[in-house]
Amino acid sequence: MVVLSKIYTRTGDAGDTALGNGARVPKNSARVNAYGTVDEVNATVGLARLEASGWMDEALARVSNDLFDLGADFATPDMHKDSELPYTPLRMIAAQVERLEREIDLQNARLQPLRSFILPGGSRLAAQLHLCRTVCRRAERLAVELAAEEPVNPEAVKYLNRLSDWFFVMGRIANDDGKADVLWVPGLTREG
Repeated sequence: MVVLSKIYTRTGDAGDTALGNGARVPKNSARVNAYGTVDEVNATVGLARLEASGWMDEALARVSNDLFDLGADFATPDMHKDSELPYTPLRMIAAQVERLEREIDLQNARLQPLRSFILPGGSRLAAQLHLCRTVCRRAERLAVELAAEEPVNPEAVKYLNRLSDWFFVMGRIANDDGKADVLWVPGLTREG
């Protein structure tokens, strides 16, 4: 259980921060960039939830909780030494990725296939979900960058990859099941 009785600690004033295993790293490290961007994704989910209702809000709430799990995973390095820690670190698992895949397949089945790329927009909720998608893609790029430097839970990277697709499909659902999608028209403004 987490207990936060004091919000500021001054321990990061010199530009470093503590990871889940107690190690201190610079705040601009690849690991902190990865879990910090996951936190940004979660903040965009919070904005999207202001526009969502019913099953969509419930699905976004599940994703928001997953993103905290994901941040905890990234914040605790070296999975191979998990047994040496005084607690069991939280790690993303295949079932979380598989749940996203099931939800993508279920919701995508009600949409017409795309014949053009779509632009972010349409409804307010769709625009928010596209923002979620793009910040999620950035988090994925940073996770891949981190994985090139040190071991990372592969399920964590898979989760981000699937989640960006999930946001894309949900954005289409939020646009009247894709009927209000804003289609890209290649070269539309090239001619006066």
